[in-house]
Amino acid sequence: MVTRQLPVPSELFELMKFKKPELNGKKRRLQGALTIGDLRSIAKRRTPKAAFDYTDGAAEGELSLTRARQAFEDVEFHPSILRPAERVDMSTTILGGLSALPFGIAPTGFTRLMQTEGEIAGASAAAAAGIPFTLSTLGTTSIEDVKAANPHGRNWFQLYVMRDREISYGLAKRAAEAGFDTLMFTVDTPVAGARLRDKRNGFSIPPQLTVGTIINAIPRPWWWYDFLTTPKLEFASLATTGGTVGELLNAAMDPTISYEDLAVIREIWPGKIVIKGVQNVEDSKRLIDLGVDGIILSNHGGRQLDRAPIPFHLLPNVVREVGKDATIMIDTGIMNGADIVASIALGAKFTLIGRAYLYGLMAGGREGVDRTIAILRSEIERTMQLLGVASLEELEPGHVTQLTRLVPVSPALSEAPAAAASRARA
Repeated sequence: MVTRQLPVPSELFELMKFKKPELNGKKRRLQGALTIGDLRSIAKRRTPKAAFDYTDGAAEGELSLTRARQAFEDVEFHPSILRPAERVDMSTTILGGLSALPFGIAPTGFTRLMQTEGEIAGASAAAAAGIPFTLSTLGTTSIEDVKAANPHGRNWFQLYVMRDREISYGLAKRAAEAGFDTLMFTVDTPVAGARLRDKRNGFSIPPQLTVGTIINAIPRPWWWYDFLTTPKLEFASLATTGGTVGELLNAAMDPTISYEDLAVIREIWPGKIVIKGVQNVEDSKRLIDLGVDGIILSNHGGRQLDRAPIPFHLLPNVVREVGKDATIMIDTGIMNGADIVASIALGAKFTLIGRAYLYGLMAGGREGVDRTIAILRSEIERTMQLLGVASLEELEPGHVTQLTRLVPVSPALSEAPAAAASRARA
């Protein structure tokens, strides 16, 4: 039988220690966020529906985004045992410079509408973490102000080709003059995707207020306080500011974008140039053969063509065809450090986070972005230690199996359009 006794107060206090309460509400929220999903939940509570849905949503039925996230969830890791990895080196060299972590912050538009600190929070957090920050053409902070927020770190600029080419050329020149080291030439947006959440919410710059949006905003006075007491929200690089995202994109972008535009941009830009929005093997090979500094496998976060290829599924085929030494990067669907580890193992040189960064921003401004980076850093480190690898260079395809749910009916149906057309002509 168990011998029982009355609790001894001195022993009781040794066994029970009360946690010191955190009185700062923001710190308390962020400390309780253990995953990017937790940050998303906080962001949803604190941000009006239209702004949150712009970040969270994708095109049409949102199948591309759902499939991209599912692809990462369907990863099986193969760890090695008895291989100590007490200290993990997560740094890497990408596009001629150092990054302390194998990911950077992707370009996002309308960012100050998500949370008023916007790109300044992202750039300064990236500077503190030693990772690259990318400013979007549709950013709400100027090229020069981003440089001021990240004066000694790595700044990249994402460029759209406009109907008025001189606008695009002028932006590229401004970014070069400000010391941005890499141009991210985006090619998957000749026209805007059908982002149905935005249409239903009337999401635009300036915001279109309805009874529904006002009712939704009432429980979030802090967002409105920030919005109304900070500088006017507008695109920092474009003169046109009125309309929904789709209307703005369709008015500004040019569906005739071609390889000729790439040639012109390469003449203008003095630094590294990468092509964002590559979605098949044939285009990957052609771009690498043309001598670009890198490509980004991306379906624009599922925000353009719904049912587009899953970048993570495409990755091994592209690496096999273009060679493991080519600079292949990947985005879309990354919500965990393990997603980044799996991508590096399958041959990606680098990854980019968009929504994960914005969830942190909406959850807590600059501190929220810091929390995003800290969560991903911890997940990367833990995953590598459990795999038994001490550096990114030790990761290899044998560490990962892609468990595929979507299998083409026949190989011919999975070919890139260019390859299928070429064989048909033959």
